[in-house]
Amino acid sequence: MNWLGSLQQLGRAVMLPTMVLPAAAILLSLGSLPWSAWGFPMVSDMANAAGHGIFYFLPYLFAVGVALGMSNQAGQAGLAALAGMAIYDQVTMRFGNGLIQPATLIGIILGVISGITYNRFKSIKLPEVLQFFGGTRFVLLLIGLFSAVFAGLMLVVAPFIQRGLQFIAGLESSLGGFGLFIYGILYRLLAAFGLHHLLNNIFWFQLGTYKTPSGNVVQGDLPRFFAGDPTAGYFMSGLFPIMMFAIPAIALAIIQEAREDLKPKVQKTFLTAALVCFFTGVSEQIEFAFLFAAPYLFLVHAVMSGLAMWLTFELDIHHGFSYSAGFIDYVLNFHLSHNAWLLIPVGVAYGLVYYVLFRWAIRRFRIPTPGREEGSVLEDWAGNIPYSAPLILEALGGKGNIVQVEACITRLRLTVHNDRLIDTGAMKALGSAGLINLGGGNLQVVFGTYSELIREEIAKLMERDLPQILFNAPVHGKMLPIHEVPDKIFATKLVGDGVAFVPERGELVSPVYGTVMHLYPTMHALGISTREGLEVLLHIGIDTSQLKGNFTAMVEAGDTVEPGQLLIKFDLQALREQAPSLVTPMVITNPDRVKSWSFAPFKTVKKGQASVMSVVLHDRNVGGVET
Repeated sequence: MNWLGSLQQLGRAVMLPTMVLPAAAILLSLGSLPWSAWGFPMVSDMANAAGHGIFYFLPYLFAVGVALGMSNQAGQAGLAALAGMAIYDQVTMRFGNGLIQPATLIGIILGVISGITYNRFKSIKLPEVLQFFGGTRFVLLLIGLFSAVFAGLMLVVAPFIQRGLQFIAGLESSLGGFGLFIYGILYRLLAAFGLHHLLNNIFWFQLGTYKTPSGNVVQGDLPRFFAGDPTAGYFMSGLFPIMMFAIPAIALAIIQEAREDLKPKVQKTFLTAALVCFFTGVSEQIEFAFLFAAPYLFLVHAVMSGLAMWLTFELDIHHGFSYSAGFIDYVLNFHLSHNAWLLIPVGVAYGLVYYVLFRWAIRRFRIPTPGREEGSVLEDWAGNIPYSAPLILEALGGKGNIVQVEACITRLRLTVHNDRLIDTGAMKALGSAGLINLGGGNLQVVFGTYSELIREEIAKLMERDLPQILFNAPVHGKMLPIHEVPDKIFATKLVGDGVAFVPERGELVSPVYGTVMHLYPTMHALGISTREGLEVLLHIGIDTSQLKGNFTAMVEAGDTVEPGQLLIKFDLQALREQAPSLVTPMVITNPDRVKSWSFAPFKTVKKGQASVMSVVLHDRNVGGVET
């Protein structure tokens, strides 16, 4: 695995423990309410204790979360990290004279080591008399011993590390607004690769210390903000104008610049994305809509993000969040902020600038944002994921190509055997906003906030041994639902179930592996029997059985065929003039064999394009499909 791929895995793992922080923010917000005046003082104390408790045990959460992320959710790795953190805490608490406390950095280190140790030794075999300690039990034993030694080492090293972090914090402080400007640019650029969590972990959870009135020492901009440090919040405040106003303004600009015929669908998708970004601060779906089409515009966006950080510093704004810089966190944590009301006028101004800038750039440089070119609109995934997941898996190279599949908030994070097997065109047609290849088989595919649901469906498919048959596109043209065929016999599924196509070229190719059962005398249609026993009818045009001389067969009955193999050439222009319709159905004439159907988006497809339709059979005792 290359270094960039390793960072991707670590970035994904580091993000996992932060998902608990919104609970802490809600609890602390509840604790700030005047419960004493209402006669329930204990509620305030309990809520505050619970909220601060999450921050106190944050190193433990990082240890377990990172270990799970590094070991593909192996519970033994998480348990080993938890045990290691408990050992470390006890040793340093007793022998560190109260000067060394658990930190998120320690949790991350122990989590990484636990994950790597699990991956390396989970199947280790020891001599028979010691095999009780073999396998995953060896991981627990090894991490327990390592943690004790590591804790002893940290008693010596920790003071030097602390001085280093204090030096970095001091350097950052001496740079003032310019330091935040650099941070804002790096944050936005690294977000494109999903690595911003590594940067944020340093500034949000490591730099700066604050001693609470109760004597606890907290580290990092985020915990210090929630602990009441009046100097905290600089590394979060500048993100609110970007997330709540600027990026939603980009979505509005994309909607306004979409073609009129595609605008309704673009509006539905990007208004939802804008609201998601405004309320929760999840921005990737919008940013990836122009990242690949206009990377120079993304650089401008990064610089503008840095300027927002600098501006909020100069205005002495202190605000923070538990999850992201959205409206929900803005309201929940307002009681801890300073000058946070200024974020609204700053955000409105930023939104106007972004809207004008992006509308001008999209039009001036003809940027192919969604809605300006056919097939570029992100699909509405709600309710459609179980049906599209098999096609997504096939576009990723199939089950055998997947080494590991995980998901963060807005993207699938994958490791594959061969990244050349990824069908980027099919991924785009299936709703992907973009694909990032980090090398070494490490990929990220952006699907928006439904990424985790897609991952779950893919995981289910990989665990099953389903008798699944995949169909390639038999023609170059537009795919249609079967009920739109202008012929009642096909539209009402009397012949069979499937899909149809409007061909744009005069070639028909095989959609599957199989054998030609029969070829009609006029050669306008043929039947293929797959190795699994499905009978597939391909019928070129409607009412074309009498149009002799317009079809040339390249195969005969009894021939074996494979996906993409040329079957029939036909005179497209003659059919346009003589046939009632060019619509070409592809139907399974024995649909009783089919348990479930999956269809790609009904858009333009290329001849031989992989997996425009997928079916799962009822019976499991079937032959395999060649790959």
